[in-house]
Amino acid sequence: MALMTGEQYIESIRKLNTRIYMFGKQIPNAVDDPILRPSLNSVKMTYDLAQDPEYQELMTTTSHLTGKKINRFCHIHQSTKDLILKVKMQRLCGQKTAACFQRCVGMDAFNAVYATAYETDQAHGTHYFDNFKKYMEYVQEADLVVDGAMTDPKGDRGLAPHAQADEDLFLHVVERRPDGVVVRGAKAHQTGASNSHEILVMPTQAMKPEDKDYAIAFSVPIDAEGIFMIVGRQSCDTRKLEDGTMDRGNPCFGGMEALVIFDNVFVPNDRIFLNGESEFATGLVERFASYHRQSYGGCKVGVGDVLIGAAAVAADQNGVPKASHVKDKLIEMIHLNETLYSCGLACSSNGWQTAAGNYMVDTLLANVCKQNVTRFPYEIARLAEDIAGGIMVTCPSEADLNDPELGPYVEKYLQGVASVPTRDRLKIMRLIENLTLGTAAVGYRTESLHGAGSPQAQRIMISRQGDLAGKKALAKNIVGIE
Repeated sequence: MALMTGEQYIESIRKLNTRIYMFGKQIPNAVDDPILRPSLNSVKMTYDLAQDPEYQELMTTTSHLTGKKINRFCHIHQSTKDLILKVKMQRLCGQKTAACFQRCVGMDAFNAVYATAYETDQAHGTHYFDNFKKYMEYVQEADLVVDGAMTDPKGDRGLAPHAQADEDLFLHVVERRPDGVVVRGAKAHQTGASNSHEILVMPTQAMKPEDKDYAIAFSVPIDAEGIFMIVGRQSCDTRKLEDGTMDRGNPCFGGMEALVIFDNVFVPNDRIFLNGESEFATGLVERFASYHRQSYGGCKVGVGDVLIGAAAVAADQNGVPKASHVKDKLIEMIHLNETLYSCGLACSSNGWQTAAGNYMVDTLLANVCKQNVTRFPYEIARLAEDIAGGIMVTCPSEADLNDPELGPYVEKYLQGVASVPTRDRLKIMRLIENLTLGTAAVGYRTESLHGAGSPQAQRIMISRQGDLAGKKALAKNIVGIE
C-alpha cells in the first residue's frame, strides 16, 4: 500500500479493538465518538495532504529501505534536507489543523531507536537493528500511525526505577521467555494513542545496571492483549457534545492525550529493540528528546500562524487594525513565531550522520529551539488575548445566539464593525479562546511548556552541549592568557 488515503486511515482505526476509557466508561471506538473524532481528523490530515500533488515534496519521500514512496511521517532521515523538510511539513500540518496532528512522536522515536539499536548491536552482538529495520518496512508499507511512548508515571522522582515503592511506576519486564518478554507498567501523556495502530515504547531516563529490567524498547499493536488507555480531560472537552459548532472554537480538529496501561503485555523477540542494555538508555532518551524538541520548531509555529491570523481578524472586526499598538503586537507575534521556526531550521541544517546512517539534529540548537518554545507561545497567546478583548471569554453561547428571543439581543449588542456579522465575530473569538485556553491549548500553550521534557531538561542539555570551557579558552586567547 505505502500511502493510505485519509478515508482508508479512518477505516483502519475503526477495525481495531482498542480499549479506550473516558469519563468512567468504555468507548466503542475513537472514530465515532464526538470528543475523540476531532483528534482523529487531525491525524487524517497527514494522510490527506500526502495525497495532494501540491505538497508531495513535503509530505512524501522515498524509503531508503524499500525504494518505495512513503509518507514522510514514516521516514528515517537520510540528509539534512530531510530534517529541514520535516520541520516545514510540521508547520504545514499545524496551519491546516490548528491542533496537534500526533504523528511527530512516532517519527522522532523511529529515528532515535534506529541509531540506538545499531550501536547496541555493535557493542553486544544483538540483533535489534535487523528487528527494527524489518519493523520499519512494515510500518512504511502499511503507512501506520505509531504512538511513541517515553514518559513513565515515575512516582517518587527522587528514586531510581528499581527503588520505587511500586515497581510498576516505571514500565518494566516482569517475565522473560524464550520467545519474548512480558511487560507491566504505564506510559503517560500519550498523544494520539486512540488514533494509532501501534505503540513504540522507549525508556524514559538514564538507567543504571540495576535498572536493566526497565531498559526496554519495543513495539506492539495498540490493541494488543493487556493494553488499555484512559483518556485525559481537557478544558471545554464536553463542548464537543453540544449542538452547533461555534462554541467548540476549532470545530473539526483537535488532539488527545491518554494514560496507557500495560497489564502484563507479551512482546515477541522480533519486536524488541533494547532489552537490558541499560548503558544505551541515556543515548536513546537524549536522541529522542532532541528530535522531538526540533519538531516544536515546526508544529507549534504552524498553530501559531493560525492564532496570529485569528488575532489579526479580531482586530479587523473590532475596528482597530490601524491602531499603532495593535500593529506592533501583531509584528511581535510574527517575530516570536518566526524565531521559533528559525531555531527548528537551524538545528536541522546543522544535522549530522550517525553510525547507523540516519541523520541527527544539532542537539544544542534543538534544545535552544524547545527552550524558546516554552516561552514564546505564552507571549503570543497573551498578545492574541489582548487584541481580542474580554469578549473572548464572556460571550454568550451559540444556543443563546440561535434562540429566537435572545438571539437578536446578542446580535445587536455584540456587534463589532457593522459590516461583519456578529456570528462571524464570535466564531473568531471562540477560536482564539480554543487556542489559548480551551482544548487546543493542550496542543499549543501547555504542551509548549511540558512537551518533549520540562524547561529544566532543556537547560541541562544546553549546559552539557554549550562548551563553556571552549568559550573560556576563546576569551583567554583574545587577551593572551595561557
